[in-house]
Formats: sequence, structure tokens, C-alpha cells
Amino acid sequence: MDFFGGHLPELIIVLVVILIIWGPGKLPDVGAAVGRGIREFRKASAETRDAMRAATAEEPAAPPSPPQPAPAADAEPAPTPTSGGSSGSGAS
Repeated sequence: MDFFGGHLPELIIVLVVILIIWGPGKLPDVGAAVGRGIREFRKASAETRDAMRAATAEEPAAPPSPPQPAPAADAEPAPTPTSGGSSGSGAS
């Protein structure tokens, strides 16, 4: 498999344009800056990856609490409202 994925002509054109823009005197500085940027990116991504692995590998601080028991069956049910709103005395 080709290292550049078959895009070698495009890569050469980009490098020539960069050489024209910055010139041969500035090219080593640009290359060093790009190298530093790549190195810092790799370092930051490795730190992030390690932090994520450490966070997911830790045991929980406290075990989960047991489920709460259900209310007893002999408990008195809550009163339900009646429809109609009358007292049912029949006096008018």
C-alpha cells in the first residue's frame, strides 16, 4: 500500500507552494513549528486517553444501596375522592 494513499502529486504541489510562500530560509522554522505542534497534539491526546482509561477503570466509591422494600399489604389505602361533591344527606 502506498504511504501517501496515491496522493503523491498533490503533496508535491502543496510542498512547492509552501516553498514559494515562505522561501527556503524560513522553511526549517516552519517545519520545526509543525513538528512541535504535532508532538504537543500527540502528548495531549495521550494524556486525555490515559485520563479516560483511569476514570473508567476506577471502582465506585460506595457500593450501590439495596432496593427499598415495598409498602406492607395490610397498610390502610389512601382515601379516594368521591364524584358529585354532595354529602349524600338528601336534605333540600
